[in-house]
Amino acid sequence: MSIEKEVIEAAKDYAKSQGRSLSNVIEEYLKSVTQSKVKNEKNKFNSVIEEFAGSVKLPKGRSYDNVKLEALVEKHLK
Repeated sequence: MSIEKEVIEAAKDYAKSQGRSLSNVIEEYLKSVTQSKVKNEKNKFNSVIEEFAGSVKLPKGRSYDNVKLEALVEKHLK
């Protein structure tokens, strides 16, 4: 890996001001970037679901679980 000297010096100053080593700062940054990507991939499906949140209105006095159960019974047993 090659990094410009000025960037390294500025990063060292930053790390020192935070009471950390430059290696630690870089490692934590790389962890956050890679974990963020994994998290985003896992949440892709959830974000689609969130777009539909509130788009279905349940009949009064009926729970989602009841409506779902009835739909499954109708689909598979009728």
